[in-house]
Amino acid sequence: MPGCFKKTLFALASLISFVSFILIVVAMGIPKWMTGKILCKTGADLVNATDPELVKFIGEIYYGLFRGGKIRQCGLGGRRSKFTIFPHMVKKLNTGLHVMIIMFFCVAIFFSLVSFGFCILNAIKVPYRAINGPAGACLWNFLAGGFVVLGVTSFMAAVKLHHLTERIANFRENVFRFVILEERFEDCFWICVASATAHAVNLLLIAISGIHFPKIKTKTEEVNVTAEDIMY
Repeated sequence: MPGCFKKTLFALASLISFVSFILIVVAMGIPKWMTGKILCKTGADLVNATDPELVKFIGEIYYGLFRGGKIRQCGLGGRRSKFTIFPHMVKKLNTGLHVMIIMFFCVAIFFSLVSFGFCILNAIKVPYRAINGPAGACLWNFLAGGFVVLGVTSFMAAVKLHHLTERIANFRENVFRFVILEERFEDCFWICVASATAHAVNLLLIAISGIHFPKIKTKTEEVNVTAEDIMY
């Protein structure tokens, strides 16, 4: 049986792994990874809008991995619309990169569950095989955190290098053209960053569990027996 200190650390690590799993699942389902402001450039150019009038041509957009929405402002009031990435819009995006982002997070979910199971195992007993022990728990946490980092980095690349927001904003826009004025990563994106950080904390906890602290020994007083003590 593992010691009380080791049990506590692995129980905490298992809880963190499970929370990381929940965070990724929730983040993937919410369409609030990115928000931004979009300018209807075609409409603004038609009326030669100046700075005070540009407000009438500035709308909003938000999206996640699977769906989103936008408010079009082209001078005649706001028009709300919602969209889904699959199956139509993904053809206009970098399909391979977007699918890869989703796959990275799905693999991270799997490894988060595996690391949860391994941490529970190590909290209950000392495994016979080394791969089932702290080394295995470290491996699965490293892989889970690593795939989250890959997913987050790929999403940032899609936004910044492949102009993901602009492509989504101009999807099926035949008359008007939109340009991006502002982009902002939202809570779901940062939740995934927090998930990767959680697995890094797990690696630290598992490393601490392997430290052997010296046992404190109490000094026993030496008993000096003299000849007079024997007589009595």
